[in-house]
Amino acid sequence: LVEKKTRYEFKGIKGINEKMPTDLTGHTPYGVSKLVGDMYVQEYAYIYKMKTAVFRMSCTYGIRQFGFEDQGWVAWFIIANLFNRPITIYGNGKQVRDMLYVEDLVEAFSLFINSRLRHEVFNIGGGPENTISLLEFLDELKKLTSKASKVRFSKWRPSDQKVYITDTKKVESILGWRAKTTVKEGIVRLLNWVKENACYFS
Repeated sequence: LVEKKTRYEFKGIKGINEKMPTDLTGHTPYGVSKLVGDMYVQEYAYIYKMKTAVFRMSCTYGIRQFGFEDQGWVAWFIIANLFNRPITIYGNGKQVRDMLYVEDLVEAFSLFINSRLRHEVFNIGGGPENTISLLEFLDELKKLTSKASKVRFSKWRPSDQKVYITDTKKVESILGWRAKTTVKEGIVRLLNWVKENACYFS
């Protein structure tokens, strides 16, 4: 990894593909539960010949997301900013994620369901073009709302990834799918939805 002013970056690669070995990553009970689900789907495809797909998704977000600190951080940062709630950042905020807008994900589901493929494993994400660090997200949010978020920093959590960027070449070549929604477009849509539905958050 390379550390820059507002983010970490991979050195020498653009993203993580489907061949990344799981034994080289940090483990948490939550992460292991997802890995087990991944393996079950692959086993059912192999043993029972079911039409199945494993979609290893990046940071999925979008309208109607009721985020909180542990899940749905994009929505949570927006909700916290608008309603004066504190945000805790674990680490220094330079950790990077690629952003996958929910409508783009649904399109990928549809393309697979309507394809002739019986089984496949895909990394699904916004890709290198749609990355943002936590610090960069907070800065973008401040520009959109004219309001700084209340942020406190805490220690890194075990197995938190400093960078996750999806290599989507496989799904692009097989299904012709690519994320269409830019980070800024997605943030604005979600921000507007939260404002329009403030009664659920205040």
